[in-house]
Amino acid sequence: MTGRRLTLVVPSLELGGAEHVVAEMANHWATLGDRVTVITLSNAESDTYSLDGAVTRIALNAMRESRGAIEAIRQNLIRVRLLRHAIARSEPQSLISFTDRMNVLTVLACRPLGIDIVISERIDPSRYAIGRAWSWLRRRVYPSARALVVQTDRVRNQMLGVMRGRPIYVIPNAVFARPTVSGIARDGGAPRWIVAVGRLTSQKGFDLLIEAFSQIAERYPDWSLKILGEGPARAALEQLIASKRLAGRVILAGWQKDPTTALRQGELFVLSSRFEGFPNALLEAMACGLASISFDCASGPAEIIRDGVDGLLIPPEDTVALAAAMERLITDEALRQRLGSEARRVIERFGVEQYFARWEAVLRREPAESLI
Repeated sequence: MTGRRLTLVVPSLELGGAEHVVAEMANHWATLGDRVTVITLSNAESDTYSLDGAVTRIALNAMRESRGAIEAIRQNLIRVRLLRHAIARSEPQSLISFTDRMNVLTVLACRPLGIDIVISERIDPSRYAIGRAWSWLRRRVYPSARALVVQTDRVRNQMLGVMRGRPIYVIPNAVFARPTVSGIARDGGAPRWIVAVGRLTSQKGFDLLIEAFSQIAERYPDWSLKILGEGPARAALEQLIASKRLAGRVILAGWQKDPTTALRQGELFVLSSRFEGFPNALLEAMACGLASISFDCASGPAEIIRDGVDGLLIPPEDTVALAAAMERLITDEALRQRLGSEARRVIERFGVEQYFARWEAVLRREPAESLI
């Protein structure tokens, strides 16, 4: 089933799980011979994920900040018009849009075009407020799409009322990173790393992770914490690190295009998110054979970690429990090794082949129930 015209729409190709997934999907389909177009509201200079040379890239440069409600309405009307023209130019047989507000704008843009539209939610909508006006629009326009793709059964159940009988498919993320075993040889005096990965925002809960680490750091001076990512919370996290007297023990390492090296150097991975969609970082860490700990937040981690088998799940936002779980794995090397070894099976459970087979079923309009 190649040679199709497929258009993918996403706000940007900057840091983020949805952006990473769009780049992987576009490159995969392009290598199969499909004519793939990726449209973003951002400009191309902000891209951090690369596209295959065969992928057509349309950057609308329409991500300007709005000052006030009237200007926001005007800017969004401009975005709808720009999207409509770009989508029409790409002549898609099927269009896939990613993330909540982008989905609303895309459905509005496509109304006169008669295009097959699939929209995809990438986060738990019960935990991520998009605003009263956007929520109202979502309920009004989502049923105009042919289908919705979500990542967990929990989110599917939340969206049943919104989609009003339209198909909802559940497609978890895949392990896109090339799997590699953790455990680069350490020098005798080198730190032992606890690793975390994600955008520096409140959602990712790195403040909670730093607080938990501060509770055990003094007892384990050879262990340090490395956080890979960039974002608006950097200054606040730097202040927290200083206030906990953890300078040199907690490293904000910035964004890395390929986090594999840092993961291989780590001995323990922590996902401290307040809420999630379906965390790519956790999949990648487990694929590298890292023993992993995660808050059991509402959507995602419990579908990935089998508690006590290939990782540990702890109560959401409980820093005392997180500190205890880290200490447990720091002091029990046998458990750490066992969990890490079993974690690699995530490659089989969430493989790339299964992922794209599910998306092909969506594009072929197979019943959504066949994917549950």
